[in-house]
Amino acid sequence: MLSIHRQSSRLLSLLNRGYSTQAVQSIDNIQEGVAYSKLLKKDSSEVFRSPELAQMSSTNSETKKMNLFQAVNDAMSIALSTDDRAVIFGEDVSFGGVFRATSGLAEQFGRDRVFNTPLTEQGIAGFAIGMASVGHTAIAEIQFADYIFPAFDQLVNEAAKFRYRSGNQFNVGGLTIRSPCSAVGHGGHYHSQSPEAFFTHCPGLKIVTPRSPIQAKGLLLASIRDRNPVIFFEPKILYRAAVEEVPVADYELPLGKAEVIKKGSDVTIVGYGSQIYTLENAIQLAEKKMPGLSCELIDLRTIAPWDVETVVASVKKTGRLVIAHEAPKTSGVGAEITSTVMEHCFLNLQAPIQRVCGWDTPFPLVFEKFYVPSMIRCFDAIKTAVTY
Repeated sequence: MLSIHRQSSRLLSLLNRGYSTQAVQSIDNIQEGVAYSKLLKKDSSEVFRSPELAQMSSTNSETKKMNLFQAVNDAMSIALSTDDRAVIFGEDVSFGGVFRATSGLAEQFGRDRVFNTPLTEQGIAGFAIGMASVGHTAIAEIQFADYIFPAFDQLVNEAAKFRYRSGNQFNVGGLTIRSPCSAVGHGGHYHSQSPEAFFTHCPGLKIVTPRSPIQAKGLLLASIRDRNPVIFFEPKILYRAAVEEVPVADYELPLGKAEVIKKGSDVTIVGYGSQIYTLENAIQLAEKKMPGLSCELIDLRTIAPWDVETVVASVKKTGRLVIAHEAPKTSGVGAEITSTVMEHCFLNLQAPIQRVCGWDTPFPLVFEKFYVPSMIRCFDAIKTAVTY
């Protein structure tokens, strides 16, 4: 059984190479897909226009074209170079991992710092907690987010509570769990899930997910160096599909801070991870179909603790809110955002808050395109909000 699990994982990785870079022509000449996204920084001059990276341009403006898994790899290479206590481990990581995110690290830093583990997610998490508790920087990989559940007890009952139950005498702040997550086009119910909401209910854990290579490198370095345990979910469909110019230098992006990636005045649209590109397309369609409409797009980046201040300020301005994520609707991240925004913005809202999510079913294989929030579903939610 373990052999089948490993072989199927590698097969999925190979199939993913051909799938994730595709883009298609869609309704009203909206070109769907990451390949056509205007959010990705394709030129080095665009990179340092971001306020978070602007200060780097005067000291080190060198960039390199990377996809998302290469940016993750670069972040871990910097972490190992700058921290002698840092180690990386997980299933097949010394071989590069099924998505190649750890390629070359064992050869560069030695197999005592980048090494394989048995196929035991509970054991990986427990070992990582132990290493972090004695001062190491433990960077552990769970091969697929769908298989993180055997480690749930270790993460929720041990890692999250370590500091609290010792009265701050001890902590596992050096712990980072990386895991590929979300839909990939053909993963079925065991290689497609988005389990972030299970962990956002637990105080003591930070949950992060990036949308692009620049974001992945900066957020992962910040997660590794943050003095709290962090679960870093990586949308695997973006590993090869999302490509941009990434600063070569060491940099961090702030945890707990959302980014307004498109300013607008009529409706606030919130998402994270790969869903950002679907929302980008939905906004393009909405603004084309409804001339004069101005949409504001916010990437949460950190799901827990999420940036209440930025989202609330936007909704007070626009009076409308649309939230989208791949995970099921019931008790999802969108539900928490909806409740909080209602508490802060009740008198500002001009329409019911719209949630566009995965359905409350197991993740399907042949019906994936109906399960995952699409451009049309997100467009319908935007239209409902602005025409209410």
